[in-house]
Amino acid sequence: MPILTVFTPTYNRAYILHKCYESLKRQSSKEFIWLIIDDGSSDNTKELVKRWMAEGIISIRYYRQENQGMHGAHNTAYNIIDTELNVCIDSDDYMPFDAVEKIVSFWKENGSEEIAGIIGLDCDPKGKIIGTEPPINIKTSTLFNLYNKYGVKGDKKLVYRSKLTRKYPYPVYQNEKLVPLSYKYYMLDQEYEMLLMNEALCCVEYLPDGSSMNILKQYKQSPKGFRFYRMEMMKLPNTTFQFKFKQAIHYVSCSIFAEGEEILKHSPQKFLTLIALPFGKVLNKYICTKVEEK
Repeated sequence: MPILTVFTPTYNRAYILHKCYESLKRQSSKEFIWLIIDDGSSDNTKELVKRWMAEGIISIRYYRQENQGMHGAHNTAYNIIDTELNVCIDSDDYMPFDAVEKIVSFWKENGSEEIAGIIGLDCDPKGKIIGTEPPINIKTSTLFNLYNKYGVKGDKKLVYRSKLTRKYPYPVYQNEKLVPLSYKYYMLDQEYEMLLMNEALCCVEYLPDGSSMNILKQYKQSPKGFRFYRMEMMKLPNTTFQFKFKQAIHYVSCSIFAEGEEILKHSPQKFLTLIALPFGKVLNKYICTKVEEK
C-alpha cells in the first residue's frame, strides 16, 4: 500500500477538478491514493470521477456525503484514510509534478513517530512562493510557532501522520459550513513538532467561489464554528496577551452573530473578554458592513 493519501474535499467543482486530476496523473511517483470527498455536489462530479476511475491511471477512492462544509469533509476523510500520511489538495489547487515523490522520499529519510508530519510550501500558478519561507536555520517547528514565533506568513502545505489527524475532530453545527481547519493543527502542535521542507508541494489558485475569498461571509454564516475556534485559541498555553486578546475580540463578535449566547458565561477568559466587549462589537459591525457591500 502507498504511504500517502492525497485527499480533496469538493463541492460543485466539476468545472475545475480536472486540473487537480491532471497534475496527479503527471506525478513522477504514483505512490499515493487520491481520495475525493464529494460534499453533496449537485453537478456532474460523480460521473466525472467515475470516468477517471475507469481510466485506471492512478488509484482513486470516491466518497459522497450530504453537504457538511469543508470541516465536515475533512472529518470524513480522516476517518477513511488508512495510509501512513495524508495531505489535502483543495479542488481548485494542484500539485507540481514531483510533489508526491518529494513528500515520500523526505518522510522516508527524516520521518519518525516523534514528528507529526511535514510543513511544505504553497506557490501560485507561476511558481512564486505564497507568503514567506521558514528560516533556513531551523529544521522542525510547530505550525503555531512558525507563524507566531518566527514570523512566517502565508498558507503552507501540511502533510500529517494519519494516525494523528483522526484526533480532535471538528464539531459540526446545524446549518453551519465551517470551523477553521487550524483548530486541529494547533491542537496537534501541543504534542509534536513538524519537519520543515522548503519545497513547493501545491499550486494554489484563490477563486471567487473559494473559501479564502469568502471568509467574512463564512464568518457571519458559521458563527458557532468560529466561536468554538476562538474559545479553543484562548485556551492555548504559552501564548502572549496580545494573541489572547485578539481571540477574545473575535469571540465577542462571533457570539453576537450566534445570537449573543451568554458571552461572558462561556468564555474561558472572562476578564479578558469583558475588556474585549466594545472592540468585539465594533468588529461585528465592520464585518456586517463588509458582507453587505458584497
